[in-house]
Amino acid sequence: MVHIAIIGTGSMANAIGGVFADGGNSVEYIGKDADGSAQISGDIVVLAVPYPAVESILDQYAAQLVGKVVVDITNPLNFETFDSLVVPAGSSAAAEIQAKLPQSRVVKAFNTTFAATLSSKTVGGVPTTVLIAGDDASAKQDLAAAIAAGGVSAIDAGSLARAHELEALGFLQLTLAVADRVAWTGGFAVVR
Repeated sequence: MVHIAIIGTGSMANAIGGVFADGGNSVEYIGKDADGSAQISGDIVVLAVPYPAVESILDQYAAQLVGKVVVDITNPLNFETFDSLVVPAGSSAAAEIQAKLPQSRVVKAFNTTFAATLSSKTVGGVPTTVLIAGDDASAKQDLAAAIAAGGVSAIDAGSLARAHELEALGFLQLTLAVADRVAWTGGFAVVR
């Protein structure tokens, strides 16, 4: 059993927490507005917040995140125009977070899934797939094992550099859903 802390209490936070709890892991939720006063005791810490909230959270909790697996689920899109990503070209939110948390093991995951597909554990009759990118092999393995224990498929998508492509895929999926071209209960799945 792994102890998982989720910063955020929205639909994605609850869907992710549900997957982890279904796998027999203990899950705690920390509100993104907890002003840094919360004690983070999780082995894995999930940043289940919109990208604009990440900087403040990192400022408040960086010392508590040292040595932990930090999971970035964000899609760093321009929320005003919904037409571009706001990280430097060729970079990613996950890379920006890793730069701010050099003593943490940052992985990118869950950004290409919707809350509904995590809760149902299927996309179009196919098991929901969580793609994971990161530079620490054991962090990816630990996260993948916790996801799989909860009944969702997990695939190692490569190094943290692949977070750039995962964020582009997440951005595409979000813009399709906002434009009603795909349902919030739909999305991408990987068939092996």
